[in-house]
Amino acid sequence: MKDKKSQKLIVIKVGSSSLTDKSGKLDMKNLKRIAEEISKLKEEGKKVILVSSGAIVTGAEKLGLVGKIKTIPQKQAAAAVGQSILMRDYEKVFAEHKINIGQVLLTRDAIADRERYINARNTFNELLELGTIPIVNENDTVSIDEIKVGDNDNLSALVASLVGADILIMLTDVDGFYMESESGEPFLVQEIKEITPEIKNAAGHPSTQLGTGGMKTKIQAAETANDAGIPVKIIHGRKKGLIEQALKEEKVGTTFIPKISKPESRKRWLAHGHPSAGVIEVDGGAESALTKHGGSLLAVGITKVEGDFKQGDSISIKDNAGREVARGLANYSSNDIEKIKGLKTKQIEEVLGYKASAEVVHRDNMVLME
Repeated sequence: MKDKKSQKLIVIKVGSSSLTDKSGKLDMKNLKRIAEEISKLKEEGKKVILVSSGAIVTGAEKLGLVGKIKTIPQKQAAAAVGQSILMRDYEKVFAEHKINIGQVLLTRDAIADRERYINARNTFNELLELGTIPIVNENDTVSIDEIKVGDNDNLSALVASLVGADILIMLTDVDGFYMESESGEPFLVQEIKEITPEIKNAAGHPSTQLGTGGMKTKIQAAETANDAGIPVKIIHGRKKGLIEQALKEEKVGTTFIPKISKPESRKRWLAHGHPSAGVIEVDGGAESALTKHGGSLLAVGITKVEGDFKQGDSISIKDNAGREVARGLANYSSNDIEKIKGLKTKQIEEVLGYKASAEVVHRDNMVLME
C-alpha cells in the first residue's frame, strides 16, 4: 500500500453504527472526534471526501420514530427531514476547524451515465480545490430500484472510483473482517490480497456482520474499489487515532490490497472501457502538452472534430498525421467543440454562453496511447 505522504485523496465512509449511540440517537461526541481527525489530515495537505450514513437515523430521532420505521416511504420521509439536520451538525463540527463542507447527493445514474459522470467528477474536483470537504449520501428521498445504489458501502466504492481516490477507509463497529478457524474461533484477517469465494461466504456469517449494511456489502465495496486499483481499509469507527494509523500502518483493521495499480486500472477503463464516439485532431503544441508535459487538452490546440458525440463520451485524440496519441472523456459535445476549436479558454463562455470546464478533456480523464 502507498505510504502516508503519497495518499493525497482519501475517501472515508462512516456508517450509522459509528454515528449513533446505544439509544439509536446521533452521537455528537463521536462525530466531533471524526471531524477532528479529518481536519488533521487536511492540515497535512490531504483532500478528503466523506461518505456518510445517518440521515434516516437523524430524521427518525427528530420525528420521534426511533425504532419504529418499517416502510420505504417512512425511510424516505425520515431521510428528507434528517439529511438537512445531519448536514447542519457536520457544518458545526467542521466549522470548529474552519473547514467548509458541501453536500453531494447521488444516485447510481449519476455515475453510470457518462455525461453525469463527468459533471459529478468535475464537481468533486472543484469542491476539493476550494478546500471543501464533500459529504456524500445516496439521495434516499427520490431513489428507486432502477437508480439506487442500495447502501453507502457500495456508494463509497463508486465515489472512490469516480474521483480516483488513493485509498478508501470504511469506519464501522468492529475491528475489521473476521473469519473462523477450524475450531470455530473468530480471528481478525489483517490483509486480503484476493477476494475469494471463501471470503465472500465468510462475509455472510453472523460472526462477521456489522452495522446496518453488514460485512457482505463491505466486501462488495472492497471488490469494486480494488478493481479500480484502490486499496481499502476496514477499521473501528470509535477508536481514536485509527484513521491516521490506517494511512501509515498495515496492522490496523483489515486491508484489501488491489492486484493492479490505480493508474493501470484507469488506463484500462479509459482505453478499452468504452468505444470511441469521435475524433479530435490537435496541433503540434497540444500534442506536446499531452504527451510530454502531462497537460489537459484545451480548445486552442484543436484543429479538427470528427463524429457526433455528447459530453462525457469517450473520444480519440489524434495528431495531424492521424496517429492516436490519447483517449479520454469529452467535457463538451462535438457540436460545441466545433464552435470553440482554436479558441482561448477565456473565449469559450463568450461563444457558447456557458463554460462547463476550462479543459475540453481533463488530464484526469485521459490516457496516453502507446
